[in-house]
Amino acid sequence: MNFSHYNVPYQVSEKYEKKVAYFSMEFAIHQPLKIYSGGLGFLAGSHLRSAYELRQNLIGIGILWKYGYYDQARNQDQTLQVSFMEKNYSFLEDTGIKFQIPIHEHPVWVKAYYLAPDIFRSAPLFLLSTDLPENDYVSQTITHRLYDANVATKVAQFILLGIGGAKLIDELGFNPEVYHLNEAHGISSAFYLLDKFKSVEKLKEKLVFTTHTPEEAGNEKHDIYLCQKMSYFYGLSIDEVRRLTGIKDDQFNHSLAALRFARKANGVSALHGRVSNEMWKNHEGICPIASITNAQNWSYWADKQLYRSMEDGNDFLYDDRKKYLKKRAFEIVADQTGKIFNQHILTIVWARRFAGYKRADMLTYDMDRFEKLLSNPKYPVQIIWAGKPYPVDHPAISQFNNLVHLSKKYKNVAVLIGYELGLSKRMKQAADVWLNNPRVPREASGTSGMTAAMNGAVNFSTDDGWIPEFINHGNNGFVVPKADYENMSVHEQDEYDLNKVYEILEQQILPLYYESPDTWRQIQKNGMRDVRFQFDSNRMANEYYEIMYNG
Repeated sequence: MNFSHYNVPYQVSEKYEKKVAYFSMEFAIHQPLKIYSGGLGFLAGSHLRSAYELRQNLIGIGILWKYGYYDQARNQDQTLQVSFMEKNYSFLEDTGIKFQIPIHEHPVWVKAYYLAPDIFRSAPLFLLSTDLPENDYVSQTITHRLYDANVATKVAQFILLGIGGAKLIDELGFNPEVYHLNEAHGISSAFYLLDKFKSVEKLKEKLVFTTHTPEEAGNEKHDIYLCQKMSYFYGLSIDEVRRLTGIKDDQFNHSLAALRFARKANGVSALHGRVSNEMWKNHEGICPIASITNAQNWSYWADKQLYRSMEDGNDFLYDDRKKYLKKRAFEIVADQTGKIFNQHILTIVWARRFAGYKRADMLTYDMDRFEKLLSNPKYPVQIIWAGKPYPVDHPAISQFNNLVHLSKKYKNVAVLIGYELGLSKRMKQAADVWLNNPRVPREASGTSGMTAAMNGAVNFSTDDGWIPEFINHGNNGFVVPKADYENMSVHEQDEYDLNKVYEILEQQILPLYYESPDTWRQIQKNGMRDVRFQFDSNRMANEYYEIMYNG
């Protein structure tokens, strides 16, 4: 295949003719391609799948991580072991494109690989690698580990995505009308494009930015002198960078630069849009921040048989299918933990990235209530935890390990490893209740519940991220009523949420599941219908064109 004058290899829909290059550090497109860590990647993967379904003129730009994020293994005592295994992909095509970019005042060779649309039914994806014999070992390691813990390596990764991605687009002769940054990791592209267009106005016409972080402290910042030394600014002096970005202190805030260079930005839920506008309102020169609520690709995630039996009104088949999905998922539980779960028992699943604010272990904050919940003969429950902490996030790892140790005491509690796309789908099929309890308003979107609903799981969540746009309490899910969180300490917020979670579980969810199966089934179906209507990523991919690219 000739990549010198690249066009997407399918008939583009008239509605989506504008050429777009979509930059993301991670893409979760399908289980075999392990170049993602969590929600950001799941979103980007669904976006590319929907772009393909809608025939959009869009290409993805990412990085080919040699060791992925990491492989989640176990130590002898079943606690978390971080393992890095080399990945090989026969389905990626070598484009033959090789070029150099400056990193750390030194030319680094970059090679581009291609994931064709027909492999996994996604928009074309180009992946960059520096793992080449022409590079010294340090340069090779830039594309070894996603979100490397070494600060200089991480900055180099940002340079590769931004400057390397923008240069690749020139090598391809793609000439996009829009450069879309999914999170600020690729904002170094702006400095390359400034050198190319010679004008901030021209850059602004072409750049749009999606922010995923609902609090100022969570945005990536790096020492501006380190960035300069790493060649992040593509030849600009620090004085010029300060003049162009308006950043006055010594911390280069990637998101702030993106908000000043972009024509338009968006938050990833209605709530997050409001939070972002509030958060950045005191900074000058910020572009308008709209909101486009995240979504997931229905055709990839949904259990079609469950939907078919719902549409046919066949409740017997519907219940039978959900029980089968649970039973099949429980084989993974048995294989990993030696515990036999029962498909007739209400199963609560908490599964996603482990991070402090997500409070994976919240149910265990009150051990008396936890014990009571697990040993209730009238309303039995089973609980599964799964998810990947960041490999050097020691508090999150110890949270994971504490749950592993705790689970050994109970037949009906399991902690699983290997949380990637495949296990994620199985856990959503295993769940009767998909538990999500982040501290409000720390979760920008938190899309895992969308795909859970697509597999007949009922969402039970604190009122954060996409949830305010979705849950109608008792009708299509269950939600902890918001309190005056702003005037509460963290401890008070945790205590309030914990009490409400147990109250709703004990007084509403468990009795409904066991005593009113017809009502429970209706709640499941309402969730399945509503999620397909509002939260399929085809809606989202269309909104990106309408609001961000054409708007």
